[in-house]
Formats: sequence, structure tokens, C-alpha cells
Amino acid sequence: MENGYRIIELDQIRETIRKTVVEINSQLNPLMLQAIREALPKEESETGRDILEQLIKNFELARDKKMPYCQDTGTSVVFVEIGEKIRFNSEGLHEAINQGIAAGYQEGYLRKSIVGDPLENRVNTGNNTPAMIHTEIVPGDKFKISVMAKGGGCENMSTFKSLPPSAGVEGVKKFVVDTVINSGGNPCPPIFLGIGLGGDFEKCAILAKKSLFREIGERHPNPFYANLEKEILELVNKSGVGPMGLGGRTTCLDVFIETYPCHIASLPVAVNVECHAHRTKTVEL
Repeated sequence: MENGYRIIELDQIRETIRKTVVEINSQLNPLMLQAIREALPKEESETGRDILEQLIKNFELARDKKMPYCQDTGTSVVFVEIGEKIRFNSEGLHEAINQGIAAGYQEGYLRKSIVGDPLENRVNTGNNTPAMIHTEIVPGDKFKISVMAKGGGCENMSTFKSLPPSAGVEGVKKFVVDTVINSGGNPCPPIFLGIGLGGDFEKCAILAKKSLFREIGERHPNPFYANLEKEILELVNKSGVGPMGLGGRTTCLDVFIETYPCHIASLPVAVNVECHAHRTKTVEL
């Protein structure tokens, strides 16, 4: 502590990010493997079971050989929670994060997937930066980094709509299920769904993305939304999309909802679709 503030070294942040991006692309969360194994005996489609078995083998090979699980090693998404009693030893937080990502993607032989301009001049930046960085100031002296490698196929299927408040719960459920059905096999099911409810245009989308950092099986603290997560999961798995969109009941492995107050005339809903290569990790420094 220094004058009541905890000092965080930018080198520590850079090194944490470097290690994390390498790790999440090969050493996937064991809960992922468990979720697919638990889905296997429930899958009624023979093709679906074959796909799930292949996914399990792929998980194990990536883990054992320390190689990327998927060739699309994704956009780097970073959420940072910065305590009000935190100070950095120098300027350049975003630069340190991007330097850590660049080093990790080089070290891990991970595909670089970011172009420097979206339309006019789509030239690869060559190091998978810049990351999509979201910072939040929180009470205390906590410093938390959450990193995601977000594949392009699933991100392309993510959607937003501002429903009329009269649409209610049924309107939200229909919008989510329609999103999944329209996505088909594009996001490489079985998927995860991050759902943002409330806020405004940009807040709702950020809520949806941030919800995907919850642990598999972790329910919303509000029983109403916890039940809605389970209801949506059941409806999506009844859609028939199935593993890789080839039919079956294992379309989605989990659903996460985050909420925020909104305008009286609005019911914003964002659905962030995540593929079965659910690559996230949270680290507290």
C-alpha cells in the first residue's frame, strides 16, 4: 500500500494476460468437458452423439498436447474491474493489455484474426490486437481481469433487439429461441448463451458478453432470472438444432442472464452466442 492505495505493476498485468491467452486456447475449463460428457447419454441423435464424442476427444488432445482447441483463436475480449483504491505504477493500462495479448498469441502459435480497419482496408494487424477492452471502477482495492477468446462464427450470430415492454417474458424467450434457430450450425453448437436484459443499446450488449464469464451451472442470484435461464435452456434444447446444427437435443449447454434498469418505453434484449469452445478465465491480482 502507498498512501492508502494498492499499487499494481503494469508488467504484472502484461504477464498475466500473456499467460492467460495461451492457456485458455488449449487448457479449457474442466467444467466444459464435464458438461459435454453429461449431455452425451441424453443425446437422442446418433449423429449428435458422434459429434459430442469427437468434441470430447478434441478437448483431451488440446489439453494433453497444449495445442489450440480450435483454429479460430478469436477476438481477445478483456473485462477489467479496477478498485477505487488501486493505482498503477505508470501510465498505459490498455497498452499493457494489448502487449500481453500480442506476446501470448505469438508464443502460443495462435491464429491472428484482427484486421486494422473494418471496411476500407482490411489488413491483418499481425498480433491479434487491439483487444476489445471494457473497464469498470468498483469499490475497494480489487483488481480483476477477465479474458475471453471469442470466435468469429458465434459472434456473427449474436443479436440485439429493443422489444416493446408489452412483449414481456414470452417475447424475450421467443427472441432468444428464434436467434438460436436462425443461427443453425454457424456458431458450432452446442453453444452457450449470454443474455443482456435492460440498459440501453450498448449497455445491453455488454451485459450479454459479460454474463459469459459466469461459471457453468452458476445461476442468477435472483430466483426469477435463475428460473428464466433454466426455461430458456430447456426451450433451446427442444429446438432440434443439435450438435453442429445437424439435429438433436444438445443445442445449448448453459444460459446466463444479466440485467440492468432501463427506460419505461424499452425492453432491450441482447443475445451473445458462444460456441462450444468456451474460452474464458478470470484472474484477480
